[in-house]
Amino acid sequence: MASSLLWATRAASFLRISVPYRGFATVCKDLKYADSHEWVKVEGNSATIGITDHAQDHLGDVVYVELPEEGAEVTQGAGFGAVESVKATSDINSPVSGKVVEVNRELNDSPGLVNGSPYENGWIIKVEMKNVDELNCLMDPDQYSKFCEEEDAKH
Repeated sequence: MASSLLWATRAASFLRISVPYRGFATVCKDLKYADSHEWVKVEGNSATIGITDHAQDHLGDVVYVELPEEGAEVTQGAGFGAVESVKATSDINSPVSGKVVEVNRELNDSPGLVNGSPYENGWIIKVEMKNVDELNCLMDPDQYSKFCEEEDAKH
């Protein structure tokens, strides 16, 4: 009973900020998305980056997240780390270029945060962006939802 109530409470909080994707994965309205299934939340010149709910769902239970060092430079479209799950290991590509100013060290001890809270507690890095115009190359939530549906239809 308590776990059902917790799930309902978490689901209700997600509904305020997100739209369902095919009834399973969630796509948040205030984020931008890369076709490699990373998300970006922009606040001024800062970008918080993680993998999408769709990506973590396909990976399965995450058991390890390879994080870059703070101060490292990341380039749009290039890998900066990896997510290892019980099913596979997947590179994490940066949706924007810039300097890593913070990494989510909680993932060292709790990599499952990527599964349980991909858009909140499971974020991976924060980047000081070099070029905010790179955001124009990313998808909005509707485009990303459609992209995922088309990708799943191919498989």
